Amino acid sequence: MTRAIMIQGTGSDVGKSMIVAGLARAFARQGLRVRPFKPQNMSNNAAVTADGGEIGRAQALQARAAGVAPSVHMNPVLLKPESDIGAQVIVQGRRAGSLLASDWIGRRPDLMPVVLDSFARVADGADLVIVEGAGSPAEVNLRQGDIANMGFACAAGVPVVLLGDIDRGGVIAQLVGTHAVLAAGDLAMIRGFAVNKFRGDPRLFDAGMDEIARRTGWAPLGLIPWFRDAWKLPAEDAVDHSRRQTGAVKIAVPLLSRIANFDDLDPLRLEPGVTVQIVPPGRPLPGDAALVLIPGTKATLADLAFFRAQGWDIDLAAHRRRGGHVLGLCGGYQMLGRTVADPDGIEGAPGTAPGLGLLDVDTVMTVEKRLAERQGHVAATGAALRGYEIHIGRTTGPDRDRGWIVLEDGPEGAASADGRVRGSYLHGIFAADGFRRDELRRIGASAEGPDYEAEVERTLDALADHLTQHLDLTALLALAAPVG
Repeated sequence: MTRAIMIQGTGSDVGKSMIVAGLARAFARQGLRVRPFKPQNMSNNAAVTADGGEIGRAQALQARAAGVAPSVHMNPVLLKPESDIGAQVIVQGRRAGSLLASDWIGRRPDLMPVVLDSFARVADGADLVIVEGAGSPAEVNLRQGDIANMGFACAAGVPVVLLGDIDRGGVIAQLVGTHAVLAAGDLAMIRGFAVNKFRGDPRLFDAGMDEIARRTGWAPLGLIPWFRDAWKLPAEDAVDHSRRQTGAVKIAVPLLSRIANFDDLDPLRLEPGVTVQIVPPGRPLPGDAALVLIPGTKATLADLAFFRAQGWDIDLAAHRRRGGHVLGLCGGYQMLGRTVADPDGIEGAPGTAPGLGLLDVDTVMTVEKRLAERQGHVAATGAALRGYEIHIGRTTGPDRDRGWIVLEDGPEGAASADGRVRGSYLHGIFAADGFRRDELRRIGASAEGPDYEAEVERTLDALADHLTQHLDLTALLALAAPVG
């Protein structure tokens, strides 16, 4: 028999994704066959599945925590913002087009059958499905046609645990206020609550937990202290990468307006010898950086214009004259070339723009999207690496002849004659310990960080221990309802 429980939050960034990952690891260690599920996600930080689809990277981490391979059905609807008012829509791992936010509202009900189909596939053969909501069910203005929170919970018959965030303040109002605005049918789906990110003496909030329970009638499942090692897990927000580092060698990362797949930075922030400095708009690239890493982007032409608008093109040219290293990944790689062309307007308005001119290559956007896991090695050192491609566009030019990575089907990437400017379509390559350490030594940094994959596993286990100590997992599991 398959059972399911849904973790919804009083808002975004209350810790839902991390809690689901920790619960997945905790229940999997009890011998249960656990599967994560998120009906709808909005993120440009995507993961590629073995069958060539894409899902939110948070769901890939949750699958890892559960000890299973990620599937496109674990996140059947993924919205990838392309502008302030529009997003690419990924349905069961495949691009289904782009929509303005106003059009998306009307499209959502059509996707509920797809969401329920994927949920049934995920539930098949599982003992427990842990579902993650999106945003907050208190956004009652978006309730009609909802597929992400209460709309899904009611359609699938999955009971809900509501998670509040005490770190941002007003957690009693968060939870009690959500209770106050929900319709009766939605209220009936909530069976318990928990409070996340507590700091200090938990006894000081005993009365607060009692007050929430009294006003809502929901079962209190736990007060979860701040998990201090959360930063070691793949980040959901690029700005998280600027924390907790004091290494002597600086890697500067311009914060593009449509930054995508910034998991490339995760292994670097565990290295004590470097500081990953996220450079926000309006600030110059630091002159003392050893490496400027231009990350992926969901909209290359738009972010190329954004890059220039910050004056970063001038800073980058100065960095290059000083002998600094430059690495562009995916969209960042495309930006480093001579030209970027999007004649069919695949990522926005049709057009062509001059690139940053540091690599002798040109890129043309194509309709076909490349989604694949790859493995290979560095041509110069033989260091093994693994990664994934998730891009549109074809890049050609003389510097491609110096492809510095060798994959199973040939060379990948491009490099300048002196090797100080390089680009690649591969994401995730810094997770390979040997490759990462070689690259850090190239820029004069020490490479003494832990084995990355092993550290992620240790942190997931520590998170599971943390939740086991501070949440009533027995009561939570008892709230899960049979499905299917």
